[in-house]
Amino acid sequence: MDNYVIADNFSLLAKLMDIHGDNPFKAKSFANAAFQIEKLTVPLQETPRDAIFRIKGIGESTGKSVCEMLDTGAFPLLEEYLAKTPAGILDMMRIKGIGPKKIATIWKELEVETLGELLYACNENRLTLLKGFGAKTQESIRQSIEFFLSNRERFLFAEVEPFANELLTLLGKSFPGSPVSPTGAYRRQQPVIDELEFVVGTPINQISDTFHALEGFERLGNTDDSILVQFREQVKIRLFGTAPEHFATKLFTTTGTDAFLTAFFAREGAANGGTETTETEIFTRAGLPVIAPALRETPDILLKAAAGKLPEPIQASDIKGIIHSHSQWSDGASSLEDMAKAARDKGFEYLVISDHSRSAFYANGLQPDRILAQHAQIDELNKQLAPFKIFKSIEADILNDGSLDYPDDILRSFDLVIASVHSNLKMPEEKAMARLLAAIANPYTTILGHMTGRLLLSRNGYPVNHPAIIDACVANQVVIELNAHPRRLDIDWEWISLAIDKGAMLSIDPDAHTIEGFADIRYGTLAAQKGGLTADKNLSSFSLSELEAWLAARRQSKGI
Repeated sequence: MDNYVIADNFSLLAKLMDIHGDNPFKAKSFANAAFQIEKLTVPLQETPRDAIFRIKGIGESTGKSVCEMLDTGAFPLLEEYLAKTPAGILDMMRIKGIGPKKIATIWKELEVETLGELLYACNENRLTLLKGFGAKTQESIRQSIEFFLSNRERFLFAEVEPFANELLTLLGKSFPGSPVSPTGAYRRQQPVIDELEFVVGTPINQISDTFHALEGFERLGNTDDSILVQFREQVKIRLFGTAPEHFATKLFTTTGTDAFLTAFFAREGAANGGTETTETEIFTRAGLPVIAPALRETPDILLKAAAGKLPEPIQASDIKGIIHSHSQWSDGASSLEDMAKAARDKGFEYLVISDHSRSAFYANGLQPDRILAQHAQIDELNKQLAPFKIFKSIEADILNDGSLDYPDDILRSFDLVIASVHSNLKMPEEKAMARLLAAIANPYTTILGHMTGRLLLSRNGYPVNHPAIIDACVANQVVIELNAHPRRLDIDWEWISLAIDKGAMLSIDPDAHTIEGFADIRYGTLAAQKGGLTADKNLSSFSLSELEAWLAARRQSKGI
C-alpha cells in the first residue's frame, strides 16, 4: 500500500468523522497525518515501523493505523465508518462546494441521503433555509451536482488506457487468429471516453457466446453487429463483430465520426469498395493518403489530405525538454536537484522549473527572498549538470486585474514566465477575457498556462473567446500552453488547428509536480496530434540551443 492510498484513507476518515459529528480533535489528527504523509518522499512501506511514529504529524493512534494498513492492507476503522454511511453521502463528498459540516447539516436536518434528493432540494430552494447556506451556495451546489451526474459514466483516456490494453490482450487470447483492434473514440485519442470500442474479425454471435461465459462481464445490450458489456462497473465496452475479410472496412467505419465518414463517402470512388483488406487500400480508392485515426473527426481534414497538406504528427520523442514543473520549493514532491537529474537521465536537454508565485500561498508560493535562494541553487546545479540546463521560471498567478504576481524587477530575473489563473475561477467571459488579455500584453509573459482552467469531468473552466485569445498571443509573442496533465489538456485540441493557422506557437508542458509527472507529456502529445500540431510549432520540441536563441530574441524584441 503506497503513501497516497494511506493518505487518502486518513483524509476520507477525517471527513467521515466530521460528518458523523465525532471527536473533532481525533478527526483533525487523521487529517493532519494525511497532509504530512502526502509530502513524504520515502515510501512508508520501506520505513522501519518504529521510525513511522517519529514522523511529524503521526501520533500513537495514527501510527498504529499506518502499520495496520501496511501489514494487512486493510483499515477496519475506515471500513466501520463506511459501513454506517449511506452511499449517497459518499457521492456528496465528491461535489465541489459541500464540505463535511455542510453534508452533515443536509443529512441530519433535511434527511437527504442521495444526490438526486439533494438536487431536488436545491430546485425546491430548501437549502437556503439551512444555517450557513445562501442562494449562491445553493446554486453552486445545484450546478456541481448536474455536472457530476452528467459525467459520472465518462472516463479520462488516461484512466481507461491500462484497462484497454488488458482487454486487447484478452480479446487476442479469446479469438486466436482473428484480427482485433481498438476503434471509435478511443482509437481517435479523444481525451474523454464514454465507451471502449473494439472490432474483432469474428462473427458477432461467437463474440456474444464467448463473453456470456467470461466471469465478471455483464451483458448490457446488443445490435445486429455489436454487443455492449461492462466489466465490474468499469467503462462500458462495445464489441463489433465482422467476417475477417471485412475487418478493414468495419474498422474504418467505426473509427471516424459520422461527419467525417459522410464527407468521405461522398467522394467519387470512396463508396465503391467493400473488398479492401487494409485501411490504406480504402484511402487509396478514394484518391487520398492515409489519414491518421486521431484526425478523423471533421470533414475539413479531407480537404487537407486532398491538397497534400496533412500535418506530420508530433511524437512524444520530439519533446526535447520539460517545460512547466514544480519542485519542493513550492508544491512539488521532489527536490529541484532530483527533478533535474531525472529529466537529464530520461534524455531531456533541459528543465524549466516554474514553481508557484507568492499569491499561491496554499501551494507554498515563492516570496522574493526565496526566489533569490532558488536562483542561487539553479546556478550551482547548472555548473554541476552541464550541458543539461535548468531554466529559471515561475508560474505567476494572473491576479484579478490581469497583472502578474511580482513587480517588473523580479519578473526580469526569470528566463521565462508562465502566467496562469488559479483563483476566482467563477468569472463571466467578459471578466475572464479582460484578465487574460491584460496578462498576455505583459511583456514578461512568455507562456499562457492552462488557458481555461478546466479540469476534465470535474470543472468546466471559465469561458473565453478562443480566437481573441489566440490573436492576442500571436500579437504579443506569447506561447499557448497545451497543459499535458490528462485532467487538463488545456488548450483543447479542437482549437489547435486555428492557433496554428493564425501563426501561434504552442508548448506541450506536463505541469509535473512529481518526476512521474514527466510521463504526462504523452497525453499532451496525443491531444496535440488530434489538433495537427507539428514539432516545429511546439516550444518544448526546441533543442536547448534553439530555446536559448528563441528566448534571447524574444527578450530583445520586448526590450527586457
